[in-house]
Amino acid sequence: MSFLNLENLTPFVIPVLIFVARVVDVSMETVRIICLSRGVRKIAAAIGFVEKLIWLVAVVQIMKHLDNVFNYVAFAGGFSMGNFVGVAIEKKIALGSCLIRIIVKNESDGLVSALRKKSFGVTTVEAYGASGPSTIILVAAKRKALSQVKKIINQFEPRAFFTVEDVRYVREGSIPQIYKSDLCADSN
Repeated sequence: MSFLNLENLTPFVIPVLIFVARVVDVSMETVRIICLSRGVRKIAAAIGFVEKLIWLVAVVQIMKHLDNVFNYVAFAGGFSMGNFVGVAIEKKIALGSCLIRIIVKNESDGLVSALRKKSFGVTTVEAYGASGPSTIILVAAKRKALSQVKKIINQFEPRAFFTVEDVRYVREGSIPQIYKSDLCADSN
């Protein structure tokens, strides 16, 4: 029964707790930084408060158990895993808006029509590139809808060149009402 003694488990339990705490706090930190960069201040502030409390608990445990090298490894490993988990969480919740810039060499009526049928705001600009005339198609969308836009691009213009940029704030224009309220809400 002596192996169930808490003192015997401390060298193993504390590093696990430190690792879990670091995964949680660094994941929260990643999401908080992304919220700040997108202007979502209230959520970022709340996340920051909880994140730092968790960090403090992890650091206190390391200071109490300086003799256990596994605590250091758990702290660093939790930081590393927390970055990975934080980015995965952010991709899932897909905060904010984006601008998709699509460049096609030929007529793009099918692509433009398909995007508009799916209620995306589309602007086209005639341009001239290195290989001659082209069309630039600009689409503002929620990041959650990015995979849908990519699917439409691949269906109608599989060889199209496109870039995606994060947009901090969107206002006015021909953005459908279903997206407009979400786009503009990110600025609060």
